[in-house]
Amino acid sequence: MNLNFCLRSNPDYIIIFLLILLFFFCGKSKIKSNDDNYANCRERMVKEQIEARGVADKRVLAAMRKVPRHLFVPEAIRADAYGDFPLSIEEGQTISQPYIVAIMTELMQLKGDEKVLEIGTGSGYQAAVLSLLTKEVYSIEIVENLAKIAEQRLKALGYNNVLIKFGDGYLGWTEYAPFDAIIITCAPPYLPDSLVKQLKDGGRIVAPMGEEFETQILTVFQKQDGKLIKTEHEPVRFVPMTGKVKEKK
Repeated sequence: MNLNFCLRSNPDYIIIFLLILLFFFCGKSKIKSNDDNYANCRERMVKEQIEARGVADKRVLAAMRKVPRHLFVPEAIRADAYGDFPLSIEEGQTISQPYIVAIMTELMQLKGDEKVLEIGTGSGYQAAVLSLLTKEVYSIEIVENLAKIAEQRLKALGYNNVLIKFGDGYLGWTEYAPFDAIIITCAPPYLPDSLVKQLKDGGRIVAPMGEEFETQILTVFQKQDGKLIKTEHEPVRFVPMTGKVKEKK
């Protein structure tokens, strides 16, 4: 069909053609507008929730500005993705408050060439942030469906230096040990010996320590000459770390 002929000979075709063009450009404009809105939300999140509370590592702040947090929560609550609070995700779990993600990441003191172990993949958001700051991220999730969802999401978004494993975080991941740093995104009642053994000398473990219904403290353990130096930071609230292995001392 000759489009020029159709447009000249039938006004209806002109109207249809113009409507198609309008739909196309409005659709692109809406997508760009949404992207801009989310970018603005991230900028405000970093300034008002994270920098204002003292997080100063420029690399961490840049990663928090870049990772699209709204794509790591259910679509129905994306409007709340950049709020100053945790959010519910699949399988009755949560995605941590943005500030908590940022402060835990800053406490790891990453330089860019590390191999990091994460216990508790959840939505995959913390792993995505870490992926921009490290060489390799290995993440363990004890809920199989969450592990599958996070793996698919991270791959789709291009975070290709993250490897997800469905398994028991108390065991760590001996295949890829030792690690330069370990982050635990759920609250263990004690620090598992297996994770301490998988940490390089000079490395750090960042974890919210404490029982589920007691005060939990964000804690850093630095390994020096085989011994741990513990530094406590601030009270936090996390879901408990679960697993089959209970190696209590």
